[in-house]
Amino acid sequence: MRYRQGGGLTAERQQFREELRLTPAERFARSEASSVIAKDLRVSVRSVQRWRQTGNEGGPRALRSQGPASLPRLSQEQFAQLEAEPAKGPAAHGWQDQRWTLSRVKTVIGRRFHQTCTIQGVRKLLVRHGWSCQVPARRAMERDDEAVAGWVEEVWPCAEGS
Repeated sequence: MRYRQGGGLTAERQQFREELRLTPAERFARSEASSVIAKDLRVSVRSVQRWRQTGNEGGPRALRSQGPASLPRLSQEQFAQLEAEPAKGPAAHGWQDQRWTLSRVKTVIGRRFHQTCTIQGVRKLLVRHGWSCQVPARRAMERDDEAVAGWVEEVWPCAEGS
């Protein structure tokens, strides 16, 4: 399941989803069709089939939540420290330009917390804490289209030919 920006499930939502998994236990005993249960609960048929199999193997107690699949790599305190790093700027971390990329955030995590993670893991970590990918919506006012066109005509062919 993918979560909206803002993180995982709240305690109320976790409780609701657990009750949703426990609801069909009686209906399984009455041998109701998975498609009917799925339609009533507004979930996929595959989810109901998985719940049915789990209930048959371990009983109704097996339908209870097992908790999160894994623990987050960074604690809340560590993530708060990580959030302060972009304010220092990329130059403070040794990069020449002023862009923050996922690979740079990954490098900062490795240097600061001695943790390794993948680029996708960094993206998920940031999205889970409400960060988003930002791309400029419009061109900068300072942009000189004539200078760009001249560079493309004169400099780029020389660089491309080398």
